[in-house]
Amino acid sequence: MLFGKEHVERYEATDGEEGYHWEKGTTILLLHTTGRKSGRDHTHPLIYRDWDDKYLVVASKGGAPEHPAWYLNLVEQPDVRVQIRGEKFAAKAHDADADERPAMWAHMVEVWPDYAEYQKKTDREIPIVVLERA
Repeated sequence: MLFGKEHVERYEATDGEEGYHWEKGTTILLLHTTGRKSGRDHTHPLIYRDWDDKYLVVASKGGAPEHPAWYLNLVEQPDVRVQIRGEKFAAKAHDADADERPAMWAHMVEVWPDYAEYQKKTDREIPIVVLERA
């Protein structure tokens, strides 16, 4: 099973032939963010699901008390780049709003039930990030 930097490298080198399909039937996209402090490009392999013409990812960090760095980066700079298999595109990121969040959360927990456990471990509301093509 691929993780971290190796996951990103294999995914990019094979246009997702390696790394798109992951644990428990999940699928992975690569999210490129700009570091809010460094200004450097950062790439993150994340479980995602389609939502109409959008894509959803979850900023869980395994239920840690703080948000993952990639999430803090896109809050500050919501213009991101996404790779799904061999397709690369610009996108705009935003948090799911209060009305859409419950259905989106259920949609993500359906594919990765651990998200529900992560939420129990933390006082913060775990964000669902909506990625829309730019």
